[in-house]
Amino acid sequence: MLLTNDFSHNTKQLDALLGVGRCFDVVTRELYAGRRRLRLYSIDGYGDSAVLERILEHLLSIPSTIEAQNMQEFIDRYVSFGQVDAERELENAVTGVFLGKTLLLAEGFSACALIDAKQLPARSVDEPSSGKVLRGAHDGFIETLTVNAALLRRRIRDPRLTLEGHQISEKSRADVALCYLEHKVDRALLAELREKLEAIDLRSVSMSQESIAEAMMARQWWNPLPKVRYTERPDVATACLMEGKIILLVDNSPAAMILPTCFFDFVKEANDFYFPPLVGSYLRILRYVVFLLTLFITPVWYALVKTSMTDGALHFLAITEDYEVPLLVQLLFAEFIVDLIKLTSLNTPSIFSNSFSMIGALVLGDFAVQAHWLVPEVLAYMAFVAIANFAQPSYELGYAFKLLRLMLLLLVGALDWTGLALGSAVIILLLATTKPIAGKSYLYPLVPFDRKALLGLLIRRPVSRENT
Repeated sequence: MLLTNDFSHNTKQLDALLGVGRCFDVVTRELYAGRRRLRLYSIDGYGDSAVLERILEHLLSIPSTIEAQNMQEFIDRYVSFGQVDAERELENAVTGVFLGKTLLLAEGFSACALIDAKQLPARSVDEPSSGKVLRGAHDGFIETLTVNAALLRRRIRDPRLTLEGHQISEKSRADVALCYLEHKVDRALLAELREKLEAIDLRSVSMSQESIAEAMMARQWWNPLPKVRYTERPDVATACLMEGKIILLVDNSPAAMILPTCFFDFVKEANDFYFPPLVGSYLRILRYVVFLLTLFITPVWYALVKTSMTDGALHFLAITEDYEVPLLVQLLFAEFIVDLIKLTSLNTPSIFSNSFSMIGALVLGDFAVQAHWLVPEVLAYMAFVAIANFAQPSYELGYAFKLLRLMLLLLVGALDWTGLALGSAVIILLLATTKPIAGKSYLYPLVPFDRKALLGLLIRRPVSRENT
């Protein structure tokens, strides 16, 4: 539907669509400029009062005759603010107001002016709680898209850096930005991501980047492995851009999506690059070892105890105390207790969370051992697994490993070592069949094989012109 030259008809339509009189936060203002009626629409809390006051002051000083034939000419002559556009589509005009713009309607014109003088509510760019570093930048993305874009521009002052704006679906109108370097991006990958964004038709993106990611990825609900790597650190996003990757920023979310994402990308962390190359390589290899231990340590130990292979050199792995609860039940119970403590800590007020988690772990652990629910060995191994999960930066990968570990325990309980081999084969099959949102393969650089990239996963190379 288009706006017309009838000022009264336009105001009635805009009043009805914007909820004037129905919504307390929709602010309107009528004024005269050069004997022509004007009407302003804005959302309370969005508009920059100082900028709007200067615009109104300039409009009210217009002489008695307005020398403009259409809205675009009126903007060029009388609106001093820089970010302003003429709009004829009624739906686009209403959406612009809800996005924080100020709408200016003038008598006699079949279009309105959308003034982008918004000042969105925003928190400071403090360092995110996850992914902290000892050295380096201590700023982080926030929920405002324009601020996040500025944090990238501040680090890459290259005209080839492109921030391509999109709106997701006709219903939600969510703002997203594809960020890439013109001379390094994979054009086929960029075209594929554009098509996926255009095909999204969501009623709501209330979960921000997660809603968009699930709409873009293949339907593999049975696969727990994460398909997207997120970061709230501008320096990490900048490094990925320099490598030729694409960053997807979503308004109302501080987490940037890094695309394409492969399985081995989840072992990378900013701290590796803020230490010397030898130390960074050590930390990266240590993280790989911890990954394997968190996945296999309890299933392998359970298989050794269950098949009575803890004699001789492995006697230190044997259970010395009697127990009445089956060992598999103990391990599953301990897994659930760890998640229970995490959930209670998450939902406990911050002033009590640390003490509550510590007390809960001590009381439950000590009571479970004394009541012969658990043997000390189970607590020791589960404590290691719980601590080791925090050694990797991806929460999604941590929970994926947890579900795979539970699968291995159940298979070992049913089939002993055959179950462990079968479970390992299932994990390899999952890795091989996981479909990333975009890109070559989930197992790159193993499939397809890239020797140089594979070596770079283990060894943190020194910074050079080719390596940033």
